[in-house]
Amino acid sequence: MRIDIFSDVVCPWCYIGKRRLEAALAEFEHADQVEVVWRSYQLDPSAPKDAVVSTVEALGAKFPGGPEQVKQMLARTRGVAAEEGLEFGGDSFHANTVDAHRLLHLALETAGPAVQGELKEALFRTHFTENRNVADADVLTEVAVAVGLDADRVAQVLAGDEFADAVQADIAQAQAYGSTGVPFFVVDAKYGVSGAQPKEAFTQVLERAWSEAQPSITVLPAEDAEACGPDGCAI
Repeated sequence: MRIDIFSDVVCPWCYIGKRRLEAALAEFEHADQVEVVWRSYQLDPSAPKDAVVSTVEALGAKFPGGPEQVKQMLARTRGVAAEEGLEFGGDSFHANTVDAHRLLHLALETAGPAVQGELKEALFRTHFTENRNVADADVLTEVAVAVGLDADRVAQVLAGDEFADAVQADIAQAQAYGSTGVPFFVVDAKYGVSGAQPKEAFTQVLERAWSEAQPSITVLPAEDAEACGPDGCAI
C-alpha cells in the first residue's frame, strides 16, 4: 500500500499531520508493507529565496488583525505541535521552498522513499525547530548531505532547475485530486484525507484501504467432500 503526501516544508499542519500519521502507522499491523512518498506543494510560490521577512511579518500583511493575529494563531499551532511531541521555535523565515522540493525529488529518485522521508523530517526540523532558512543553498546542502545524498548531485541540482517540472507536476496532481490545501494524503490512489486529521482517522482509512486491497473470503464448511492436499488425495 502506498501513501502519497502533498505538503510544503513550511506548513506547520503538515509537520503535525506527519506525526499523527506516524502514530497510526506505529499501531498498524501491516505498516512494514506501507510505502510513504512525499509530494510537492508550495503555499507561496512567490516567496523570495533570499528570505529576509519573517513568517509573522509576511502573514501579518494578509490578515486583518495584522502581526498580532498571526502571533496568536502561531501560538495555538505551537501548542498543538507540542502535544504531538514537536518543538516549534520562534518566528521562522518566510521562504521559497521550490529548491527544497527539488531536493526531495532527488532523494526519491536516487535513494528511495525512506531517505526521502528522512530529508522531509530534517527540512521540517530545520524550519520549525531551528528557524533556519530552507531557501538558502548552504542550509539545504548541509541538510541533504547529512541524510546521505551525494554532495556533488545536490550542488548540481541547486545550480540549475532539475526536477522543477516534477514539482509542478505534483502541484497539478494535487489540484486534480481536488485538494485546496495541505497536508493532503492519498492512500492507494483511492482515498484522500485532507488536513492533519487525528490519529484515529488515519487508522480507519489505513484499515479500510488494506482490507479492500487484500480481500478475504469466507470458507464454507463442506462435509464429506473429497479433496487433495500436501499429503495426497482422499480416496
